[in-house]
Amino acid sequence: MSLTIAVETPLQDDVRALIAELNAVLLELTPPEHCHHLTVEQMGGADTTVFIARDGGTAVACGALKRHAGGVGEVKRMYTRPSHRGRKIGEQIVARIEATARSEGLKRLVLETGDRHHAAWKVYENAGFARCGPVLDYADVKWSVFYDKPLAG
Repeated sequence: MSLTIAVETPLQDDVRALIAELNAVLLELTPPEHCHHLTVEQMGGADTTVFIARDGGTAVACGALKRHAGGVGEVKRMYTRPSHRGRKIGEQIVARIEATARSEGLKRLVLETGDRHHAAWKVYENAGFARCGPVLDYADVKWSVFYDKPLAG
């Protein structure tokens, strides 16, 4: 596996296809009104950094850091294609997101994930995230699980 992880624009055809795949998977697990997708165009905004994992040049996984007021960073759009699961790619992307957040002086990372996304929970918990109550402006609904991680100076 010749895996690389780099900051890339999401406004590429193969990344758009990866995000469309992610959206389809999420809609199988969570009602549409409780899915909190950033569009590819929103992911391309100045407040968001997108990490793309490629295997031999093919986009196989993604994740993003969205910045909010008060020194808060949000982990968004985490996805690994089924063909590449079990290789710790998600963990590597989360580590890159955290390193970026720390280098920018962010104080805390938060995220919202689904109540049926057990593999995602493991990735976040292994990275030192702890479950918490609702974060940012997310509603406290049964479909959502929230995590946070303080980033010490």
